[in-house]
Amino acid sequence: MLKTSRNFVIAIVGPTAIGKTALSIKLAQHFNSEIISADSRQFFKEMAIGTAVPSKEELDAAPHHFIQHKSIKEHFSVGDFERDAISKIEELHQTNPIVVMAGGSGLYVKAVTHGLDYFPEVDPTIRTTLNLQFENEGLIPLQEQLKSLDLDAFNSIAIDNPKRVIRALEICIGTGQPYSSFLTNSEKNRAFKTIQIGLKADRPIIYDRINQRVDMMIENGLLEEAKALLPYKDLNALNTVGYKELFAYFKGDSTLEFAISEIKKNTRRFAKRQLTWFRKDDSITWFDYETDVDSIIDYINSQME
Repeated sequence: MLKTSRNFVIAIVGPTAIGKTALSIKLAQHFNSEIISADSRQFFKEMAIGTAVPSKEELDAAPHHFIQHKSIKEHFSVGDFERDAISKIEELHQTNPIVVMAGGSGLYVKAVTHGLDYFPEVDPTIRTTLNLQFENEGLIPLQEQLKSLDLDAFNSIAIDNPKRVIRALEICIGTGQPYSSFLTNSEKNRAFKTIQIGLKADRPIIYDRINQRVDMMIENGLLEEAKALLPYKDLNALNTVGYKELFAYFKGDSTLEFAISEIKKNTRRFAKRQLTWFRKDDSITWFDYETDVDSIIDYINSQME
């Protein structure tokens, strides 16, 4: 075991289907460590195939935490994850100074590494109303509303992401203050140093890997998994790529072929948003997805000296 007076979290980030799980397992095995999953879609036990949950062999290769530990019927926010993940990391650091974290959910990674800004509680009916407005009128009216209420937020958040727009709007409406006024960008003190490793590839390679993964999901039974979840399609956990497209197919709004092509297209768009998020973080050191693991371990060791 590495002898060090400091505790570390090695965070593996990057777009979907780039190989984060495989690298995290290799690093966990090398450092005799355990893995914190920061993939918000993999928290739910009913959604295994469509969220690319690690296989049994992968889960057996190194201890994992925060994978399929919740039901889609349970509320589990990014704030809940921050609290529980920090608690687990502190526990693991009692016996090993190194913990590995992997995931493509940028906000959830940030929650652990930097902490979240505080937002006051607002009336939940505001979000319900905004969601209905989005379903009936689309995203553009909501974007225009946010632009008028909080221009700074309009210019800084992922404006094409309905969840982000609705979240900003509900804070503006519920508090009477701009969403951006609650963004302090002040980091919480953590009892560990974070070493962030990003995996990258040329865009055609990423897109090809995504297309292959979706085809494999279909072969592995994604259609049957989505059909079993159809009664719960309105739950927030299922408003996600891989399921909502198949729900539209079950409803008769598209062919299966079109639904699968939409899953691939929307996953590619998701990967693009992931890269946009992570590239804003200067603390990430990027490696090509085919980089030999020993080179990455050498870099990590150099950051621990």
